Amino acid sequence: MNTPTLAIQDAINWMMTHNVMLKATPGSSKHAAVSLTPATISEARFNALRESAPIFGQLINAVAENHQFLQEAIEPVAQGDAFFRELLAMHKAIHQKGNAKRTPLLMMRTDFMDDQELGPQLIEFNGIAAGMGPFGQRTHELHRYLQKQSPSAFSNWNENPHAKLIENLAITRLAEGIVHAAQSIKAQTEEQDRAKFLMVVQENEDNIFDQFLLEQQLREMGIETYRRTFKQLHSSLTTGENERLILDGVGGIDVVYLRAGYQYCDYAAHDLDSKKCCDTLMNTRIFIEQHKVAVNATVSQQLATSKRVQTLLTSMTAEQLTRFDLTLQQAERVKGLLGDMRLVNEESYDFICTEDVDNWVLKNQGEGGGHCIFGEDIPRKLQQLTPVQYETWALMRRVRPAPRRTPALVVREGVADTVDDLISELGLFTVHLDGKPVTADGGYAGYLVRSKASTTTEGGVHSGLGVLDSLAYEAH
Repeated sequence: MNTPTLAIQDAINWMMTHNVMLKATPGSSKHAAVSLTPATISEARFNALRESAPIFGQLINAVAENHQFLQEAIEPVAQGDAFFRELLAMHKAIHQKGNAKRTPLLMMRTDFMDDQELGPQLIEFNGIAAGMGPFGQRTHELHRYLQKQSPSAFSNWNENPHAKLIENLAITRLAEGIVHAAQSIKAQTEEQDRAKFLMVVQENEDNIFDQFLLEQQLREMGIETYRRTFKQLHSSLTTGENERLILDGVGGIDVVYLRAGYQYCDYAAHDLDSKKCCDTLMNTRIFIEQHKVAVNATVSQQLATSKRVQTLLTSMTAEQLTRFDLTLQQAERVKGLLGDMRLVNEESYDFICTEDVDNWVLKNQGEGGGHCIFGEDIPRKLQQLTPVQYETWALMRRVRPAPRRTPALVVREGVADTVDDLISELGLFTVHLDGKPVTADGGYAGYLVRSKASTTTEGGVHSGLGVLDSLAYEAH
């Protein structure tokens, strides 16, 4: 077995022993797909994005707490999208008569792609289930390991074998943000026990390893961690003294972190709902926010990071963006990254027919992969929409990153392959508690890189088409 082959197997073994895995069946798992050729970025560009990401966090926090703006923004979507109709009803129930006692903890991932002509452009905000930060750090650590352990093979796989890998402390920084929030809530009580963290998860979750890495770090930092589905929480949450959220058998909860709740099926409990689908478990989420607990993501944050709000923010001038607690300088900075998005209306079909459809993407309000329409499917879909459905869709100008100059090596399910046209999406994590940054770097909390072939429209790691990656500085 030659050196490159040994190094590839070494990389696979490293991922398996460091929990860079996805659950495959109830009793087995497989390593996540990964690139062994880090993406490169100029130091100036990375620093500019790292400094801009916390401004987006500040912006989204202000949008989320501007309840009148959110109601007006989401109401048109709610008329044509049943899930958003329920989210809006939840939002109203939480905020009527000052019922919202929770402290908003915004742990957000802001995703960018680097357009060949326009530079970095915002793809989307991820405010609920903004995961994969731990995998981002682990992938950086894998590349650092290979650079030291197998320098010859690593040099063969990279156009700049001596490139400086960009440090990624996403596990540590996200955990620090959660600990800060937990201690802030705990300090409001007279309790002497350890702070407690509750992760709300999906049933049959396959991404347990990424979640485990964060939980493990929290436990090492003195936080108790618990996992429950909405269904499990339905009958196990109560109200304690001073509006404390109590979990049966555990006690007062300080932080609730939602890794579920961004799709209808997360609330489905047909054995519990007698009148209407999802009411029971949605009421559980409302109940959580009516207590003194730090919550990510609040319903407000989920609405504020929607495609609808992103489209509205994109259409604003820098001056108009200052209404959301930004200075003009900050607003101008984010405006340059917001890209081009357009609301869908009765004129959209004629507009797209005069354009090159390959320059646009049609997006609905769904989270995760599978919610985008491309090419000739766009005008066909636009023709099928009724006027009430227009508001649930948006047109976004496609971002065209330059493929890498040299082939990249990727490994999927134990098999290595080269990809000639790999492109990358960079997600930057930020943490804000009640609108204030809580990490040592102004709110910045690490990064996630996912790469894919330029001909691939869906780049999620879960879908099997994207791969985990990391960053290195371009050579001078």
